[in-house]
Amino acid sequence: MAKKNMVRKQSQDDENWDLILQPKAKILDLRIREIIRYRDLVFSFVKRDFTTTYKQTILGPLWFIVQPLVSTVMYTFIFGNLAEIGTDGVPYLLFYFAGTMLWTYFTGTLNSAAAVFTSNSGMFSKVYFPRLTVPISTTIGQIIKMGIQFACLLIFYIYYLIVGANVHPSWWIAAFPLLIIWIGLLGCGLGMVISALTTKYRDLNHLLSFGLSLAMYATPIVYPLSEAPQQFLWVFYINPMSAPVELFRIWFYGAGYVPTEMIIGSICFTAIIFFLGLILFNRNERTFVDVI
Repeated sequence: MAKKNMVRKQSQDDENWDLILQPKAKILDLRIREIIRYRDLVFSFVKRDFTTTYKQTILGPLWFIVQPLVSTVMYTFIFGNLAEIGTDGVPYLLFYFAGTMLWTYFTGTLNSAAAVFTSNSGMFSKVYFPRLTVPISTTIGQIIKMGIQFACLLIFYIYYLIVGANVHPSWWIAAFPLLIIWIGLLGCGLGMVISALTTKYRDLNHLLSFGLSLAMYATPIVYPLSEAPQQFLWVFYINPMSAPVELFRIWFYGAGYVPTEMIIGSICFTAIIFFLGLILFNRNERTFVDVI
């Protein structure tokens, strides 16, 4: 009798698992606590991406600064000098560098989130961890890259303030972290939507690269919104990146304008597309291994 009780007690102890893996029963089951528990893995992914991207390169992280600087010089020559497109009185260097920085952050976040399943299919099929940690880590990695570029921009910004250029910062600068979150959610949300589609249709990756190249010219990156023709203003209303880019210039430079309706529309679109991205991501992570 005592032996039976010992066996029964041992079997009960074996059932006291530390972690029980169960399939997601809801459409939107984020399991926030589980993601928090795996926060060390998130930062490991950030470190991995940072290291592999610039490993065995001469300049290393300096590429974060070189790329927007080269683009700024090219935009200054083509759009500033040859095309003579105005910048609302903002110095060329500040105007083009800021636009390039924000656009690079958006496209980097979008492309990284869009390639989550295809780039990590081998790892996803072998070991369990919350899949949402990967797009979170890629977004954090893009924020770090943008932070380095923003530090470079601040150097130029302080210089132009000292020499008395036409730059007038406002107290809204304190809300800049909210702008970063806004763009990050937009890029990550769109990326997760696209990642759910590219697992079945790989050629959408080529369409994405081509579409982003065209979308940049439909965004006030190399020209202010005030220079856009009125008959094409509707394009900027449906482009959710127009509002945050113009807001940055208004807050930091005191130049430009953005209609309130454009801001509200962009925020609403960001919220909807991020929510849709979470739903499709959760749904796709169950079956993507069979497709890939």
